[in-house]
Amino acid sequence: MIAIGGAIGTGLFLGSGEAIHKSGPSIIFSYLITGLFCFFMMRAIGELLLSDTSKHSFLDFIRIYLGDRFEFVTGWAYWFCWITLAMADLTATGIYVKYWFPQVPQWATALTVLVILFAINFVNVKLFGEMESSFSMIKVIAIIVLVIVGFAMAIFHMPVSGGHASFANLVNHGGLFPTGLTGFLLSFQMVVFAFVGIEMVGITAGETDNPEINLPKAINSVPIRIGLFYVGSMIAIMAVYPWNNITTDASPFVQVFSGIGIKSAAGILNFVVLTAALSATNSCLFSTSRTLYSLSIKGNAPKKMAMVGRNGVPVWALMFSGAALLVIVLMNYFMPASVFSLISTVSTINFIVVWIVLLWTHVVYRHRTKSLSAYQMPGYPYTNYLSLAFFIGILVLLVIIKQTRMAMIFTALFWIVLVFIYNMRKKV
Repeated sequence: MIAIGGAIGTGLFLGSGEAIHKSGPSIIFSYLITGLFCFFMMRAIGELLLSDTSKHSFLDFIRIYLGDRFEFVTGWAYWFCWITLAMADLTATGIYVKYWFPQVPQWATALTVLVILFAINFVNVKLFGEMESSFSMIKVIAIIVLVIVGFAMAIFHMPVSGGHASFANLVNHGGLFPTGLTGFLLSFQMVVFAFVGIEMVGITAGETDNPEINLPKAINSVPIRIGLFYVGSMIAIMAVYPWNNITTDASPFVQVFSGIGIKSAAGILNFVVLTAALSATNSCLFSTSRTLYSLSIKGNAPKKMAMVGRNGVPVWALMFSGAALLVIVLMNYFMPASVFSLISTVSTINFIVVWIVLLWTHVVYRHRTKSLSAYQMPGYPYTNYLSLAFFIGILVLLVIIKQTRMAMIFTALFWIVLVFIYNMRKKV
């Protein structure tokens, strides 16, 4: 359920509205393509983890095959990935709460949610797992219902505001590529953002029973999730509600059910997408604290970060991550309208770079290892190099796009600073 929760979050429930607006029905192909390469990336992580189950996270394998410098830089970058992702999700909670209470400022909601989830994570890992499982179940049920209802409405051509539900809506408003190749390419930034977090299974390995059974099961379920949750929901949404009527200031899931006149259903779905944002923030506090813990025990973070309380929680690592998230409260106070797009772009770029490092780690592992595990990357080495080319191509695209160029420059500077810090530490 943690693997499912990581793959289904704010990027699908809220960010897909912006992606649909940019690309129209061609977003279906964006999800299929991105999902395929994310699956290959996950298989590479899975092969690494199962090659030595005594290692607790993929950071251990980065250190073994790429060296201490890469572990330090990637570890802190991965911490930053989840911090920025949580910032985006905390912002989303403010947007969702405004659906019921428009007078409540976004920053107040973000602060309240942060305090509550921090307290829950502080108790113990079992409570985190139970809450994350519940959050994930809510999301899964909601998407399944949306797909079934959407497909049924399209099959029976049921009336909606401004027309009728029909699969013809996918092609009757400018075709499958109504915004052309440019719009199709622009959608990838938010589509990739929808997938960030799926690699979290590589952080939970150290706290998982029977990883030889559970990790492959989680990783191999990715294609099913892609087919049903991402592609299925996009087809259902655009069959019920034409893509050019979807706006970016609310979840397309909520918009669809509001558009067919079921106000209570829209309220229920808004609760669902709110739990999705809570789930992602909850996962962030877990992931960042464990990342800092892993860095600390290898000497790449302050020793305090490795201190574990009686409940098994890395206390100082959790408090440091929680304090860092207070920045988003200020950002939601000063720039509530643009903060989600800005933060989600920075998060996406950093995740892509981490994925590239993981894929390259797998390449080095295969070159050095003769005795391979039974769980192997399909199509190696071609799938590795194709995946690397795809993710590098996305980064090049984000440099070309004017709206995302500054985020790319910021990310490049951030990685350079991390390398500089590592080199200075070694000299000392």
